[in-house]
Amino acid sequence: MSVHAGLTAMSDAQRKAQMKFFSPILWLLLSASLLVGAELPPKVFSVQDFGAKGDGKADDTSAFQKALDAAKDAGGGVVCAPRGNFYFAGHLNVPDAVTLKGIWESVPAHNGVRDAGAAKPTDNGTTFLVTENAGQEDGPPFITLHNNSTLKGVVIYYPDQDPATEPKPYPWAIAMRGKNPAVLAVELLNPYNGIDASRNERHLIRDVQGQPLRRGIFVDAIYDIGRLEDVHFNPWWSNRPQLFHWQQEHGEAFIFGRSDWEYVFNTFCFGYNLGYKFTKTKTGMCNGNFLGIGADDCYTAVMVEDSAPFGLLISNGEFTAFHGPDPTSVRVGPTNGGSVRFVNCAFWGPCNQIASVAGRGTVGFSDCTFVQWDRNRENRCAIQAISGSLLVRGCEFQEDKPQIELGEAVRRAVISGNLFTGTARIVNHAKHAVNIDNNASDH
Repeated sequence: MSVHAGLTAMSDAQRKAQMKFFSPILWLLLSASLLVGAELPPKVFSVQDFGAKGDGKADDTSAFQKALDAAKDAGGGVVCAPRGNFYFAGHLNVPDAVTLKGIWESVPAHNGVRDAGAAKPTDNGTTFLVTENAGQEDGPPFITLHNNSTLKGVVIYYPDQDPATEPKPYPWAIAMRGKNPAVLAVELLNPYNGIDASRNERHLIRDVQGQPLRRGIFVDAIYDIGRLEDVHFNPWWSNRPQLFHWQQEHGEAFIFGRSDWEYVFNTFCFGYNLGYKFTKTKTGMCNGNFLGIGADDCYTAVMVEDSAPFGLLISNGEFTAFHGPDPTSVRVGPTNGGSVRFVNCAFWGPCNQIASVAGRGTVGFSDCTFVQWDRNRENRCAIQAISGSLLVRGCEFQEDKPQIELGEAVRRAVISGNLFTGTARIVNHAKHAVNIDNNASDH
């Protein structure tokens, strides 16, 4: 045992007896070493000390901003908002190294607007009632995070949004800027636009749920790895016909522009026009690792308008398409030039097609399962490749329907080692290199 460990384990009397044998200098060194690693508590500020009421009526914007600025002036700290309904007619800036924190340690559920008898957002916890810039999208975000700042443990609720009608536009609920901003354990109950996670580095969005109506999370201009974990968007606030139909026609749950190796884990959305959208912006395109992601009952579960050549690696996903004019799980557009890989994913419907593939890039399906395509019995194939390169290997097609069609503009294709229910039905119009072998069918 070291001298330090031995002294720590002794009683006060034993320690004093032993210490008479040590020089005063050694005693000072040992005493100082006992303090190494001791963490001082963060500076904590309460919004109530700055005049916040939390009664759902008085405007608490100024009180919150004063508390946040006081934490900034102290060199950083935690601003606590207790249980209450905090009304905001304005917006907030969370300074560098400051955390704005409510009472929730894990994201709550408040589907009481939709389901009678369930908890409503104003019943308990820390709820932010947002009202600024109703009817317009281009105003300042409700909360803007900066370097090393965090929002945690709150519910963001727009009380003037009507659950029965087409929603009113609002600016982004949260914007993430600077380096290492974080959103943790937050319920985005019904914002028009959820989180703008652009123009930052190493963002962290974890344990977030709710029902963003137009856009859920937008990621762009990210040159150092961002992270999305345990984010689920469901119609907990409203599934009433007019609003929910509007969301399915216009809503986009996850939108990715330029991001260099975005990490996305255990995310899900239900009832949007586009579940996951990959697009090219003025800063570039996305490449990243997407594990355990899902999109249910979306007009299109995954839309790839463009992707970076390094690849979109999508593993262990589940994707379904039910409604809309042409429900299709995956669409790869004519401008895509990157690589897109689906590995160990499940696709079902009832949909018209599993995938429609175009562009000049490469799209691969490996160890995937396909069910319930060609819902109207129109001889639609599960996978239609219009152009580009296609890989389909080790997949299972669980219905006796057309499986794959290769168009004339397909540059290359490898279709091998697949299982076909019924008869193998592969239509090949490609005029270039195609390898079709070692597939097994019932006939």
